Amino acid sequence: MKRQLPKPHDLAPLLKFKKPELSPKTRRLASALTIDDLRTIAKRRTPKPAFDYTDGAAEGEVSLARAREAFGDVEFNPAILRDVSKVDTTRDVLGGKVSLPFGIAPTGFTRMMQAEGEIAGAGAAAAAGIPFSLSTMGTTSIEEVAAANPHGRNWFQLYMWKDRERSMALVDRAAKAGFDTLLVTVDVPVAGARLRDARNGMTIPPTLTPKTILNAIPRPAWWINFLTTEPLAFASLDSWSGTVGDLLDTMFDPTVTYEDLAWIRDQWPGKVSVKGVQTVEDAQRLADAGVDAIVLSNHGGRQLDRAPIPFHLLPQVVKEVGKDLEVHLDTGIMSGQDIVAAVAHGAHFTLIGRAYLYGLMAGGRNGVDRAIGIIKGQIERTMRLLGVASLDELEPRHVTQLQRVTARQL
Repeated sequence: MKRQLPKPHDLAPLLKFKKPELSPKTRRLASALTIDDLRTIAKRRTPKPAFDYTDGAAEGEVSLARAREAFGDVEFNPAILRDVSKVDTTRDVLGGKVSLPFGIAPTGFTRMMQAEGEIAGAGAAAAAGIPFSLSTMGTTSIEEVAAANPHGRNWFQLYMWKDRERSMALVDRAAKAGFDTLLVTVDVPVAGARLRDARNGMTIPPTLTPKTILNAIPRPAWWINFLTTEPLAFASLDSWSGTVGDLLDTMFDPTVTYEDLAWIRDQWPGKVSVKGVQTVEDAQRLADAGVDAIVLSNHGGRQLDRAPIPFHLLPQVVKEVGKDLEVHLDTGIMSGQDIVAAVAHGAHFTLIGRAYLYGLMAGGRNGVDRAIGIIKGQIERTMRLLGVASLDELEPRHVTQLQRVTARQL
């Protein structure tokens, strides 16, 4: 083999140096290729109590692990030789078009995770053309979220409190601010036992102890943002000095019934979705009650541990009530592949919670944009590799659910 010394003009096309990026935030977000990458960055930048509040679940965290395992056990069945030069990810959801088959789920205490909080989420949702959901336990007012997303889809998530008058005052404010959908969450008669929060002494506002101070030393940006922005306030209350669990137990009403749901429905002018459905029987009863949508959810594993896996429940619920209302899904979604699998199994729409918060903690508004962009790219790529050009083409035949365990028949 003949050899020769390379000539400079031959080397020049091969030696292209990347332009240096001076912004540390831009560099770290660009390095994140998955939601798990954003989680790693978030953990590095966020004090342990706030990170664990997002990352953790109830009791032994079995429900959360099983939900994620269910998506991991999906096997895709691709078709070949299809024209997928263009893919359509839009969908009509609760009376309006959305650009992607997922929205941002309601999350509580969001500015505790990162100072930009719900404003970052609402702005990113507006830019992406997807709905943003504000929690009753959110840390930004209804009116501020409406201002941050004035032309987009805003949904308000309602916990029915023991103080009914105060609950409905929030509903009235949301209606006046132009929120188009009410998410009534029904799986919280009491707070779940979130052991990480108890062990971390998670309080609102954060309790300063020697342990929390030591944990904060390598995370100065979080504390600077927390201490130099507006004091933490809530969409629904003025202040609270106890733990998160104590707050929830004080507020949540364990007497709420289907009759109360009907009463709430009569007060709200827009669409109503019921979040926290975990049985086929309840899905059927809600369809009979005339709600517009249900969200199959075990609250991200944060309420009843060892609860049903929403993804496993999905096909049967769609079969029974899918013609009567929209069936949405959350819990365990960490990628666009998860969302494609859910849509193939019949979900009309999905919600992301932790995935959005990992992006928020990793880089504020830019981090949320990055999280949405990662998931969007995964959805489009997975659809192309499956040989489908639109969400409506996704069918159960595209997904095989591998099983590790099956229910024992008694």
